[in-house]
Amino acid sequence: MRWRARERIQLMSELRGVFGRALAGSLLVGMACCCVPAKSQENAGQAALTLEQQGKPVEAEAAWKQISESQPGDPLPFAHLGLLEARAEHYAEAIAYYRKAMALSPNLPGLHLNLGLAYFKDGQYKLAIQTFTPLLKRGAQNAEETQRLNVLIGMSYYGLGEYPLAVPYLKGASASDADNLPLLLSLAHSCLLSKQYDCVLDAFHRMVALNAESAEADMLVGEALDEMKDPTGATREFRAAIKANPKEPNAHFGLGYLLWTQGETEEAALQFQAELENDPEHTQAILYLADSYIQMSRLEDARPLLEKLVKTSPKNSMGRMDLGIVYSEEDRNAEALSEFRTAIALKPDNVTAHYRLGRLYRKMGKMAEAKAEFEISRSLHQAVDDKLLTVMSGIPHQGAVPHAAATAPANK
Repeated sequence: MRWRARERIQLMSELRGVFGRALAGSLLVGMACCCVPAKSQENAGQAALTLEQQGKPVEAEAAWKQISESQPGDPLPFAHLGLLEARAEHYAEAIAYYRKAMALSPNLPGLHLNLGLAYFKDGQYKLAIQTFTPLLKRGAQNAEETQRLNVLIGMSYYGLGEYPLAVPYLKGASASDADNLPLLLSLAHSCLLSKQYDCVLDAFHRMVALNAESAEADMLVGEALDEMKDPTGATREFRAAIKANPKEPNAHFGLGYLLWTQGETEEAALQFQAELENDPEHTQAILYLADSYIQMSRLEDARPLLEKLVKTSPKNSMGRMDLGIVYSEEDRNAEALSEFRTAIALKPDNVTAHYRLGRLYRKMGKMAEAKAEFEISRSLHQAVDDKLLTVMSGIPHQGAVPHAAATAPANK
């Protein structure tokens, strides 16, 4: 399944949020005592620590600041001020305090872990990796800390979009926490996005064993099967996802898209409609439903969808092209001309838009312009064919031949 960027980014953000909240909370609370052993504190420090442990952050912050002013060479007040800021989700301020503490005492217990976690929660994934990796290489204090570091490093690479680097860490973390479904989902996504399809299928079987009716798992394996050029299997898995949870975001759209690519336009339209019932603002469902209507010669149904779409997403090339098709079929030539030109400006290699613009020029009696657009269309087609032949030349005859990615609606 060729997901659109907005939907994939949203899904990634949700997964990162799950781990950020669950893991960060346990680390921040768990590291509080490690940073500053209570027995080693003087009276002022003990009082500040007591306020902190009693859940009085304002009073604790004032107490630690007073100590830091009277003992500027002591790293402990800065470490605790960082901890208080991190608990309040003021990560930039927490980082500044942790760095002050580290400048005074680089080996303060727990400080590196808390600094790395603040980087992670602040979205500074590269700095988080730079902080966590040495800790893991040196050897964590216990299995629980090793697990946390594997998850944090894996999810940091995930957040950077470096999925092949995320996979080994998430694999290790998942092996140590076999019943953690969100962790398995993150592993499966990383495997999918790094084209490690066997890894996706392995994670899928594990997810099914944990939850026999997991819509997320079915969608993941469906996307993997589509990438492996198995549309039948992909369609089957997306149907299973809908059966498991008809309200699962993107499940109806995913099935609709698969059906659309296979020419099953009427059923695809029903799936796009179902997605819109769950999410009326789903841009891609609107676009592909309108395109399905065009292929079914239901221009009256397609037009309002496309007119709404280009208002909310004016840079959507396919939406502009489809609206141009509708206007052209309705003999609204000037409006069609504008939409085709806009579509081409947004995506100059849109073969169908050039071809449709050529047809419109011919219809308007502008033969020179029509000829120029047809020539562009032919040259773009030839470029696609040449690229496909280059790919095919490196594939053994008994192997599967990849198909070209869909760049425009079929049958146009």
